[in-house]
Amino acid sequence: MPARKYFFTSESVTEGHPDKICDQISDAVLDELMRQDTHARVACEAFVTVGLVIVGGEITTTGYVDLPRLVRDLVKDIGYTEPKLGFSGDACAILNAIGTQSPDIAQGVDTGGAGDQGLMIGYACRETPEFMPMPIMLSHKLCRQLAEVRKKKILPYLGPDGKSQVTVEYEDGIPKRVDTVILACQHTEEILDTGGRMITEKARQEIIAKVVKPVIGELVDDRTKYFINATGKFVIGGPQSDTGMTGRKIIVDTYGGTVPHGGGAFSGKDPTKVDRSATYAARYIAKNVVAAGLAEKLLIQLAYVIGVADPVSIMLNSFGTLKIPHERLEKLIRKHFELTPGGIINMLDLRRPIYRDTAAYGHFGRTERSFTWERTDKAEDLKKEA
Repeated sequence: MPARKYFFTSESVTEGHPDKICDQISDAVLDELMRQDTHARVACEAFVTVGLVIVGGEITTTGYVDLPRLVRDLVKDIGYTEPKLGFSGDACAILNAIGTQSPDIAQGVDTGGAGDQGLMIGYACRETPEFMPMPIMLSHKLCRQLAEVRKKKILPYLGPDGKSQVTVEYEDGIPKRVDTVILACQHTEEILDTGGRMITEKARQEIIAKVVKPVIGELVDDRTKYFINATGKFVIGGPQSDTGMTGRKIIVDTYGGTVPHGGGAFSGKDPTKVDRSATYAARYIAKNVVAAGLAEKLLIQLAYVIGVADPVSIMLNSFGTLKIPHERLEKLIRKHFELTPGGIINMLDLRRPIYRDTAAYGHFGRTERSFTWERTDKAEDLKKEA
């Protein structure tokens, strides 16, 4: 039979995208409280628009955050330092709308129960060294490269806002080549043509050479298509051009649409919220199972009810690649991995100020030491027992 071909696309956004500004603000608040009060209950949301940042949510803690200073420092660190970018950490207004957590929720969480009901998804596969789907990993790396060449002044005309999108061609489930690369890069007016409507061809080729090719490498060929600022220009960006909100990039944060998403966002939530901690645990489990060679790919769903510690269900899908019975694998998972909220927090050491780094360029497929759910330290034990 001829090979079955199909195309799959994922996108990512830079740290200067309005939604990602909000995710980083929410997680920066969480980090600051975790430094002072490891048992803080935090559900922090942010909203940005032209010249304004609103921070709200429910927080119960013994700690204190100088919110205006934190927001201004973070916005400037991202790169919004000049009025010509349409948004500035020094000039934006900041509104504090934070309240306290409901005691009705607290009474169920204080005893070790889950902080909410819901279902959480974890996934791993062998498409990349990071055990992640290739389209989302390439999209993240392109956005990181955009930030890198901007901050190092390699392409000094770039602004903080940007998006990437990568389409990969598969044959029988194996990624073979990159078919399409899309970049939307905020920039200053200096790279516009004489008509002021398009970036110059010189700038377009510079972006391909300095951003795309170092990331995509040999996966491009003479049929690969490039769309760089497809409307012609992208001068007005960031919160000047688009509102942002915490939690609107959940597919970017996870697996790029390759598998389902549980529905809950991550940023601004302390680890008693299983939206976050159980999703990290599910990724940890899936990655170790695949790293152990027990499956080529694995999706795991965990489901919880508010106030109850143990998951109400565990579902496994190996897409026909599992080398042992599913019942056997579930027993191994229950033996080697903690699945209660408190157990997950201890297993992954989540009561630490580690969260702002997760708020841009994906929560999974990362190599930083603080991303404990990316370890494969259980793989050898799983392999031996299986």
